[in-house]
Amino acid sequence: MNGLSCTQCALDRHASVNRDQPMQLQLLPIDQYAGVNRDDPIRFYHWPILGSMYRRRVELCLEQCRGGERILEIGFGSGVTFLNLQSRYRQIYGLDLTASAREVTDVFVTRGLHPQLLTGSVLDMPFTSHFFDTVLLISILEHLYPEQQDRAFREIARVLKPGGQVVYGVPIEHPFMTLMFRLLGYDIRQYHFSTEGDVARAANRICHPVQRIQMQSTPSIFGAVYEVGHFITPDSSTAILQNR
Repeated sequence: MNGLSCTQCALDRHASVNRDQPMQLQLLPIDQYAGVNRDDPIRFYHWPILGSMYRRRVELCLEQCRGGERILEIGFGSGVTFLNLQSRYRQIYGLDLTASAREVTDVFVTRGLHPQLLTGSVLDMPFTSHFFDTVLLISILEHLYPEQQDRAFREIARVLKPGGQVVYGVPIEHPFMTLMFRLLGYDIRQYHFSTEGDVARAANRICHPVQRIQMQSTPSIFGAVYEVGHFITPDSSTAILQNR
């Protein structure tokens, strides 16, 4: 009886989330994050002005995540999204090339979260097909070369359930963005190989578009600096029609 009650509580908790309200990113104190190297942007989230832009790009992505049984975040980093995702999904999975899955897991286990984190790449994922409701990638796909984008989206579509969603965020090629990276001590061209257009074209070839949202800079006179894409995989009926 207790097991049934707990299951119902979980269902009620996830169903009660108001997805029409703007998302506010929930952060731990910065000294409580672990498992990432010094290049991880977590330190920027608490900065004035720049911090608000870093937080808002994540919030825009999270607002597109519609909830469900399982979400996979590719490039989970320090786990900055996990406190928000727990209210929308029953199980959080993560894949990252550089973050320590064990150390990041330990941070959140002490807070009652039990994310399933692994080391790996979006180009070859260790998951069965049709497993996830949502795949989330925040500032990941720009690090792939344009010729790798189709392979990445095919792999994303493989692990998604029919009708599942992929939500991604990528920086927009813009002089202001280039300047911002220089001020932080980075050459954007050493890290970003695909533009937002490269990513969107690949997504359109593999999935069905829902919407693309652009985030304006602060101040807005510098234009859009970040793009969030929301795409879905074909549902079962669409897939049957396409295969005829």
